[in-house]
Amino acid sequence: MIRKTDTDKAMPLDQAVRRFVTPGAHLSVGGFTLNRNPMAAVHEIIRQGIKDLHLYVHSNGVALDELIGAGCVKRLEIAYGGVGKATPTCIRFRKAIQEGSIEFEDYSNFMMALRFLAGSLGVPYLPTISGLGTDLVEKWGFSPEIRQSDPRLPDKKLVVADNPFGDWMGASKLLLVPAITPDVTLIHVQKADHLGNCRIAGLTFADLEQAKAAKEVIVTCEELVESAELRKEPHQNQLAMFHVSAVCHVPYGGYPTAVFRHYDYDPVYLKEYDRVARKDELYRRYQDKFIHGVANHREFLALVDQAQLQAIKANPDRGYALNLKRD
Repeated sequence: MIRKTDTDKAMPLDQAVRRFVTPGAHLSVGGFTLNRNPMAAVHEIIRQGIKDLHLYVHSNGVALDELIGAGCVKRLEIAYGGVGKATPTCIRFRKAIQEGSIEFEDYSNFMMALRFLAGSLGVPYLPTISGLGTDLVEKWGFSPEIRQSDPRLPDKKLVVADNPFGDWMGASKLLLVPAITPDVTLIHVQKADHLGNCRIAGLTFADLEQAKAAKEVIVTCEELVESAELRKEPHQNQLAMFHVSAVCHVPYGGYPTAVFRHYDYDPVYLKEYDRVARKDELYRRYQDKFIHGVANHREFLALVDQAQLQAIKANPDRGYALNLKRD
């Protein structure tokens, strides 16, 4: 039994989304391709019909694709969108770009990581030499008019500047990348307490910087535990409670992507997703059944092949599923 306190941030996911995610919000989504996408939170945003989102992702997968496929995204800033072998480039993402139904701007993986880091540090930009001489500097996705219309966007995509220290360390020029400060960040973690302290097992990717850069953070977790449990090994905790706005206990909240030490990604589900995402009518039926046709993530999981849920359970020693047929 989790004890309640005046600083309790635990709440149902639908309540957290309704409270913190509004139409037109600048939204950042954590996870990396096949890993720890906050799927339950994304489905809830779609279910509530929240539109016109300005979306930031580092290298996301099916969460990005479903938000775009549901028509929730107006603008996108991204390094990469794909779901491993199942879908090297996300289908609805690619379709939206090709049809011009969303505005987008692309950066390298390292640039996006630096942009979130700058936001987390509270500085307007960070310098790098990575990207100098590439088309990323010259090709903008957002016009000056778009930038002027939204005060939350920087005036320029990237800026090439003189190194103020001359050519120290062999760099006479630097590339300045602008900070990202989302209204809301969504992440999925293995453990959290009701205060908002979080523990991520395995790679954290850019999740911590995305969370620290945001005004509000919604955390979904596999396990909601007593604070005393997290205090036993405090060095294993990465995100402190003062960064977190809401904690939502949602087991399998990252499914069908992988959550290290809990479950692997589901190759069967993702391959079928790739098939239906290619046809508009099939995709509409898919979202009608698995998102709009259920009240919450628990009901969504009830529609999934239960034998496959067992097959993707993580081996306690390895942290991932053994003998899983990934092709």
